Amino acid sequence: MDRHRGVVRWTVRACALVAWALAALGTAVGPALAHGGSLGRAARDSLSVPAWLIVATGGAAVGASFLLASFGTDRAFVAGLHGPRRYLRLPGRRWLSRLAGGLGVVVLAVVVVAGFLGSTDPLSNGAIVIVWVGWWAGFTMSTYLVGNAWPALNPFRAVARALPSPDRRYRWRWGAWPAAAGLLALVWLEVVGPLAEEPRTLAVTVLAYGVVTVAGALVYGPDQWFGTVDPVSRVLRMYGRVAPLESTGDGLALRFPGGGLTADVLDGRDDAAFVVTLLWATTYDGLVTTPLWRKVARVVVNGGVPPVAVYPAALVAGAGVFWGLYLLAARLARRTAPTYVDVATLVRRFAPPLLAVAAGYHLAHFLGYFVALLPPLALAVTTPLATVEPAVVVLPGWFGTVAVAGVLVGHVLAVLAAHATAFEVFPGRMQAIRSQYPFVAVMVLYTVVSLWIVTRPEVAPPYL
Repeated sequence: MDRHRGVVRWTVRACALVAWALAALGTAVGPALAHGGSLGRAARDSLSVPAWLIVATGGAAVGASFLLASFGTDRAFVAGLHGPRRYLRLPGRRWLSRLAGGLGVVVLAVVVVAGFLGSTDPLSNGAIVIVWVGWWAGFTMSTYLVGNAWPALNPFRAVARALPSPDRRYRWRWGAWPAAAGLLALVWLEVVGPLAEEPRTLAVTVLAYGVVTVAGALVYGPDQWFGTVDPVSRVLRMYGRVAPLESTGDGLALRFPGGGLTADVLDGRDDAAFVVTLLWATTYDGLVTTPLWRKVARVVVNGGVPPVAVYPAALVAGAGVFWGLYLLAARLARRTAPTYVDVATLVRRFAPPLLAVAAGYHLAHFLGYFVALLPPLALAVTTPLATVEPAVVVLPGWFGTVAVAGVLVGHVLAVLAAHATAFEVFPGRMQAIRSQYPFVAVMVLYTVVSLWIVTRPEVAPPYL
């Protein structure tokens, strides 16, 4: 009974902390615009996000969540929060998977046809709206809010499975490094290329990506390729660790949101690097639309650096900085909590909680964008070749607070997941708590940067 009361008190305190932080965000005033991708200009006027006090409030809330979590030292309770709650049977899973794969192939065909034959107006073109609004915004949000259905819906995987494959052995020493490099390449292409403005360019890019990924799957086998190398599949699978549902051999596992972030699912430093790269990729996508980036880019170009080199250089350098900060936190953790656990293990175990940070920022980045562009998405799904420009939803002024709350909730989940991970890795209670100091400091820094980007006015990136 005493333990039950303690659990209830701990849960109530956690809810009270989040409620307090959201209330503080909601009462702050000051307009700002949230970035919503290349199509976001159609919806950006309706987004209002508190611009003052919000960064300090968010950072303080994340720090306070760590202090609150420090009182939860019952290992059984902490482990119970992050384990599966129950398993749900899903009859006919094989047939459902095949139907989903067929649906994915149909949608892929629609995207390609609409890209070549549809309207040249981005807001009216079915390919652009389906890819950016329906898939990258809406479907990606579903992977961390509900569960990752991409392995079943992936049209390229469905095509690869239907073709013979020699199943060559993948060179495991490469690990996830090709996927991390591929993710950076895709982000660079999305930022500097006209993929959200020129439908035919998007269709050609989708086809080129399809040829490369299907060829890779035919050489190494679908399971090895999409499980290890393909950056898109890896991103969505990583986001799925945050979700309350996960497909397992026993059925659908139901757990608390973020419950999958404490599992020992990363094999090495390369997997951790991919997680940090994903976190940086979501940050970079918003950073390049801020007024500060415009000023910095112009100063650098005026100093003699070619404009074509500015964006890839910043992309790679930023990934290196994020990775360096994370490695530094892992090394400092061995000092704040003296242990025989090596740095490599700490790097591997504490990376998954960062996925909640990336998911929270993605939600802040695309939620308003997705809701505002629901009418064009509905038209694209029903009439992909339509030429009529649909209206967009005008969001209320308070809606921007929801985006900021997404950043905050994601960071709080990350802190709680890191707390549970520490109690799995370290035998001593104080040792587990002290080991989190460097990681929480890095998370607070990530929070401040994320909230700062969300509250900045959106401007067009220069030299593009």
